[in-house]
Amino acid sequence: MATASKRTYPWTTDVEDRQVTLRLMERKDLENSVRFARELPENDLMFLTTDITDPEAMEQHLRSVESGQTVTVLAEADGRFVGYGSLAHSLPHWTRHLGEIRLLVGPEMRGKGLGKILAGEVLSLAHERGLQKVVARMAVEQRGAVQVFERLGFRAEALLADFVMDRAGRTHDLIVMTHDVTGLTE
Repeated sequence: MATASKRTYPWTTDVEDRQVTLRLMERKDLENSVRFARELPENDLMFLTTDITDPEAMEQHLRSVESGQTVTVLAEADGRFVGYGSLAHSLPHWTRHLGEIRLLVGPEMRGKGLGKILAGEVLSLAHERGLQKVVARMAVEQRGAVQVFERLGFRAEALLADFVMDRAGRTHDLIVMTHDVTGLTE
């Protein structure tokens, strides 16, 4: 059963010249989520842990959302998804204090602050759920993403050589970054 959030959704904010509504993902969002993913540049999809262009993979993600293991905040503008932030709670008992953040912002909304807003939501949800640390994983070549997470207060914890493989079968180094959420206020 999904854990209800203490935060109030939906809510709307201005991101530069556009009104963006943030709300929690629901079952009805499956088709629009896949459409959003399929409109993204191939580079954005290269290192995702889930193939979000695949309806079956998104169905599995929705089951995780419905079970409460994952919470996903969607950002919509002009009736279209423009980004999302997701928090997956770690399953093994010995890592129950951890969550993993995933952020993706559509190209038209990058550099405008939406990623920071979504990250703030995810980190607040992590704190609300009693998590202590949030992990972000990305390929070293994703320099822009690394810089975004550094600005959000994440710090590099590990570099794993040849740890991820892209769609073409080439391996890449993975950077693991973490953020302590125990000091956040709601």
